[in-house]
Amino acid sequence: MRIRKNIAVSEEGFLFNPATGDSFSTNGIGSEIIRMLKQDKSTHEITDEICRGYDVDRLLFERDLDEFTALLKDYSILE
Repeated sequence: MRIRKNIAVSEEGFLFNPATGDSFSTNGIGSEIIRMLKQDKSTHEITDEICRGYDVDRLLFERDLDEFTALLKDYSILE
């Protein structure tokens, strides 16, 4: 998975898609996920990092990550 090249992303997790004019904002963990996707990290690597940094159940986070990336795909944020 990869963030589309034309998507503008701020440090705070604000995303803007100039092709559609849509903008989105994420929470802190969403911002970290976006940052890691921009670094071409795999979902496994993202899961490892988030689970190391936060007290979160791995299976629950994997499900949430799947839902989050599905939304990003629906909004044409991911390739």
